[in-house]
Amino acid sequence: MPARRRQRRARATAIGLLAGVALDQLAGDPRRGHPVALFGAAAGRLEARMWRDDRTAGTGYAALLIAAPLVIGLLPRNLPAPWLAAVTAVGAWTVLGSRSLSAEADRVAAHLRRGDLPAAREQLTHLVGRRTGFLDEAEIARATIESVAENTSDAVVAPLLWGAAAGLPGLLAYRAVNTLDAMVGHHSPRYENFGWASARADDVANYLPARLTAVLTAMAAPAAGGDWRAALSVARADGRRHPSPNAGVPEAAFAGALGVRLGGRNDYGSHVEDRPLLGGRGRAPRVDDIARATRLSRAITLAAALTCAAIAAVRGTGARSEAD
Repeated sequence: MPARRRQRRARATAIGLLAGVALDQLAGDPRRGHPVALFGAAAGRLEARMWRDDRTAGTGYAALLIAAPLVIGLLPRNLPAPWLAAVTAVGAWTVLGSRSLSAEADRVAAHLRRGDLPAAREQLTHLVGRRTGFLDEAEIARATIESVAENTSDAVVAPLLWGAAAGLPGLLAYRAVNTLDAMVGHHSPRYENFGWASARADDVANYLPARLTAVLTAMAAPAAGGDWRAALSVARADGRRHPSPNAGVPEAAFAGALGVRLGGRNDYGSHVEDRPLLGGRGRAPRVDDIARATRLSRAITLAAALTCAAIAAVRGTGARSEAD
């Protein structure tokens, strides 16, 4: 590909990522016909046809469903730069979840401030998969902050970083990987083998984004009245203690930045997990810490948008340098 064309594509990608973040902040998720929901419905139908209790079937299932959006993302690659930027912006908007994440967390906090624990527990089910029926205020706040931290990485930083690296195909393929992990990548008798490839793909796809999220959390910590040094220190010390190779890193960074203690017992109905404490010297979370967490998440979103747009633009600069 001529270096000049690569440069134009890189610039279009950078502009598209920034515009997609702006669209997400202004409009939030589409109310009907969300592309991710449509993808999930199609994945569910394909699962009904392909499910077998073995890794080979699950690998084929994951490969098909990741390849399809990747190919779709390649189709507009020869559009003029303004149109490519517009398509990338729409793609970024559909895969990002910053505004909806903060809105859900803010609703939980609003119920807690009114002292309505049942409503807060019910609202929390929109964010977490654990049982919430008997959680007190501190546990509700903990679960909310953990979800905000993990999803800031999964639904904001990761898609933007993959978009910076691979443009629209990277955005769409990453969201497919992450959605498949949520659908079939968990430990259960049905998915232990069939979901193995989806889970491993998600682990690989989120390795660098999770660590970038920790760095951005430290950079953004002052926006939430937090400590950047503690964010990095707790992420280094406690991030690897989490059972997930990636989720613990942003959760630990949030714990350090906010000065709270995360982790503990999670009841998923089918099983109970006693997770190591993250930021063990911090205090138990309170309702006001939810607002601090969402403020931190929004600041990370801005930092991630600027960082990833810069990465995309630098790719274009590299192409120009090769031509020179």
